[in-house]
Amino acid sequence: MVSSSPGEHNPLWREIVVTFSPAWFTVSMGTGIVSILLYYIPFTARWLYYLSIVFFILNTVLFFSILFMLILRLFLAPGSWRSILHNPSQAPFISTLPISLSTLVEMWVFICVPILGDWARTMAWILWMVNAVIAVAVTTSLTFFLITKSSLNSLDMFNAVQLLPIAATIVASGVGAEVAGIILDAHRAAAIVVASYVLWGMATPLAGVILVLYYQRLIVHKLPATEVIVTSLLPLSPLGFGSYSIMYLGKVARTVFPETDILDSAAGQAAYLFGFFIALIMWSFGITWLVLAIAAIYRTWPFSFNMGWWGFTFPTGVFAASTIQIGLEMHSVFFRVLGTVFSAAVIILWILVAAATVRDIYPRVFSFRLDPKE
Repeated sequence: MVSSSPGEHNPLWREIVVTFSPAWFTVSMGTGIVSILLYYIPFTARWLYYLSIVFFILNTVLFFSILFMLILRLFLAPGSWRSILHNPSQAPFISTLPISLSTLVEMWVFICVPILGDWARTMAWILWMVNAVIAVAVTTSLTFFLITKSSLNSLDMFNAVQLLPIAATIVASGVGAEVAGIILDAHRAAAIVVASYVLWGMATPLAGVILVLYYQRLIVHKLPATEVIVTSLLPLSPLGFGSYSIMYLGKVARTVFPETDILDSAAGQAAYLFGFFIALIMWSFGITWLVLAIAAIYRTWPFSFNMGWWGFTFPTGVFAASTIQIGLEMHSVFFRVLGTVFSAAVIILWILVAAATVRDIYPRVFSFRLDPKE
């Protein structure tokens, strides 16, 4: 008996929903980091501000559309989530949800709080707490699944995608620093700073462990497959935003710690100085991985477009943000210009990848292949 085709007995919309992947949140992540960079570019222009708002709105629509599709999948095909959790190439993409939410909270802090005032501050605080809880849950649970339930049983199956669950908590720590910076009550702000340091400490050393394993995998088994070569850029996520987070936490700690009875009055200044130099070291280590990633991509070029190309945007975007922040703290024109150049490259990459996605989405829909990994 001949088996039926995937869509023979099911309507098209159902086939689209049950094959929808959490990896689609990488589109939101990429769009979110572009909105942040447009706002953050140090050579300000009014049109950049308005363009950042446009991308913020676009990212909000993308985030809730993707979230709706995944909730719908949960109801229509609840068993499919178990296969995702047990798949080492798919499970890490669950962490793209809190990372995408972090970009929305960050832009809420930048755009909405100055306009809407006190209630927007409170909303930012609540959203960050929710996001932090989700991020920690994702980091710990997916790491545990990788250890106990994953089918990953040899080093050659390992790739940089395993950094994504850890990056979620690192990104939440940096957003916490930004939220603390807008909170008017010094004691509450200090509590957020301390909590964000805890988040940073939970995830950053673990990212270092994953980087060691990934480096060993590269040495023993050489470059990843062409289809996932873009993941070579993922080490920039924990290094770039880890650098940004520890630097911004020190900046806020320098202001709020002296206003409270937390530690010594000099603790804030010490946190700022140590944070900056740790950030500079992490940024420098990121340069090494950036060069290796560019070399790996050049070595395997050309390769056909797939949804993994969205991995170009967020890692390079957070690295650009870290570069700009270093320039602002050092009052360095060099780092500010370099960060702007990186930001422009990220925006160009977003345009290219978005155009390719729109080009390919029509045939993907009608061949029932909306899963970015396919």
